[in-house]
Amino acid sequence: MDPQMMKAVRLHVHGGPEVLGVDEVPRPTPRPDELLVRAHAVGLNPPDWYMREGMTNIPEDLRPPFALPAIPGTDVSGVVAQVGEGVEGFAVGDEVFGLLRFPGLEGSGYAEYVAAPATDFAHKPRHLDHLQAAGAPMSGLTAWQFLIDLGHDHPSPFQEAQHQPVPIGPGTKVLVNGAAGGVGHLAVQLAKWKGAHVTAVASGAHESFLLDLGADEFIDYTTTNAEDVARGLDLVLDTLGGPTSSRFLRTLRRGGALFPVFFGEFDPAEVAALGVTTSGTQVRSNGPQLAEFSRLLDSGTVRVAIDSVFPLHEAARAHERAERGHIQGKIILTVD
Repeated sequence: MDPQMMKAVRLHVHGGPEVLGVDEVPRPTPRPDELLVRAHAVGLNPPDWYMREGMTNIPEDLRPPFALPAIPGTDVSGVVAQVGEGVEGFAVGDEVFGLLRFPGLEGSGYAEYVAAPATDFAHKPRHLDHLQAAGAPMSGLTAWQFLIDLGHDHPSPFQEAQHQPVPIGPGTKVLVNGAAGGVGHLAVQLAKWKGAHVTAVASGAHESFLLDLGADEFIDYTTTNAEDVARGLDLVLDTLGGPTSSRFLRTLRRGGALFPVFFGEFDPAEVAALGVTTSGTQVRSNGPQLAEFSRLLDSGTVRVAIDSVFPLHEAARAHERAERGHIQGKIILTVD
């Protein structure tokens, strides 16, 4: 193959997993302040399949622009191949990982090489392999920006007020819904790191997994409605969000907060009567925050679970796995 070309997974039309195919495309060239990275692994995230489907689940006025053909993907772990003009702190040969160009859809991560702003990257945790590192950026930064530190002043497209994480410490009662997934299993661990009492909600198959990650209590949503048994919570992180997220309002104490990761729908009168807060944000690329998170990963305080691994050319199969749901951790693509 021409050394100026590379293999990448692209979609030319919207549709199911079958629209993902491998093409030969020009290798990107880093602009000033960017890194060119030889990808070793790529993490899958919901925006990948939202993009593949045409963003039909997002209100039209909130959809980020993109044109077909397009290369999906934002989470990459690899090795720096070229350093753009003006970049400091990175050198050719460094192992890095990052959430690329998000909340835009120009990350183009399903490829052998990626180019993105150096500020989107952090040095890869030394004790993690590329598979684990590729699973960390979007999910880890989502949990971090919702729970620990927003880290930016960009307005959310989903609400007028700026999102503010609530203090978490010993005695704080936190419930994580969808706790076995990418964001959920990392959020459980971050809340435990802060000393919270954590209730994890997932299907029964994930109980031992989540208790091993540090959850204090487990609710199997297939047999018990969490909103019927949980009470007096300080914080609910609903990683699923959406129109049914309001059912968790009654689990909160007065002064408590509900954070839906996918924008929820709430009755303002009910929220006011209960004396609680609802808030969300949109995760953004942030290399310095990822470097902070990296230290927790490197020390083993937080670990990334891998659900399944597929080679890059089988991205369609990886999306089929995602569609079946009940994911435990992250789905990863390997790049040879």
